Amino acid sequence: MIRWGVAGPGRAAARFAQGLTAVPGAALTSVWGRTLEKAEAFANRFDTPFVAPSLDALLAAEIDAVYVATHPDTHAEICCKALAAGKHVLCEKPAAMNERQLLEVIATARRHGRLFMEAMKPPFFPLYRRLRQQLLADPIGPIGYVRAGHCDATLAPDYPLHFPALAGGGIMGIGPYEAFLALDWLGPLKRVQTMGRLSPSGVDAFAVFQTEHERGMAQLHTGLDLLSRGDALLAAPRGYVILHANWWNPVHATIHFIDGRRVELNEPFTAGGFNYETSHFCDLIREGKLESPEITHELSVGMARLLEAARTALGVRFPGE
Repeated sequence: MIRWGVAGPGRAAARFAQGLTAVPGAALTSVWGRTLEKAEAFANRFDTPFVAPSLDALLAAEIDAVYVATHPDTHAEICCKALAAGKHVLCEKPAAMNERQLLEVIATARRHGRLFMEAMKPPFFPLYRRLRQQLLADPIGPIGYVRAGHCDATLAPDYPLHFPALAGGGIMGIGPYEAFLALDWLGPLKRVQTMGRLSPSGVDAFAVFQTEHERGMAQLHTGLDLLSRGDALLAAPRGYVILHANWWNPVHATIHFIDGRRVELNEPFTAGGFNYETSHFCDLIREGKLESPEITHELSVGMARLLEAARTALGVRFPGE
């Protein structure tokens, strides 16, 4: 049985707890939040036995792993503390505010011999895995272009992404998924070009960033004051793939072939979707692994580098950087 503690009982943690109920041999036993009332409400909702009065108390509890789901401004600090306390860490994306912080987290994980993985759910979904298998069996050639993006104008004014003190902005809040998709299919980053505009608070309200990779190019966009469709395109010499909205919770994909054929893939997910990456993480713990072969440390560093380059090109800097 792998015993989990949650740091940060917010929206992501709720989906994590929902998914954990579908993961064999795992249980949520502890929770900590900066607001005690929220932590207690979370514990009541998900039958969590122990509400830790402090982060130190959470890390001193009898748990094997910590799911870090606070705002990104505290991710690196909490990850390092948890790893130093001997806990394995699954950290919500983005795993740090910048590349420097992420490298510190990875170094801490290696120094203490603990598993660290950034929580990036799409590649573990049944649809994404089936798409990979389908393209191996019936190929369209190497992917050379990725187009992805999402804008959400429905976020309330007090939503955390609106605040630089919480490492907000569309690039940090939405961009990690897009960065993953580009890196996953096109390989390591070579350069980034960015255009956009800032909100009155100083975070990016809308951004378009083009990236060049070892195996192709991508066009990505994010936004907090516009509304756009959350689908994605993977283009290759002999066809293309549409990952239908919302592609980061993938259920439906269409493969279009150069000869006019079309293949529809439909794979619903269960338990909210976080269960797949959590199950993978639990398996890694049992196998004694210190790094995921799916979400490698190198991949996470590449995502951090891409996001940092995109936002700093617009002049977005966070307190403490």
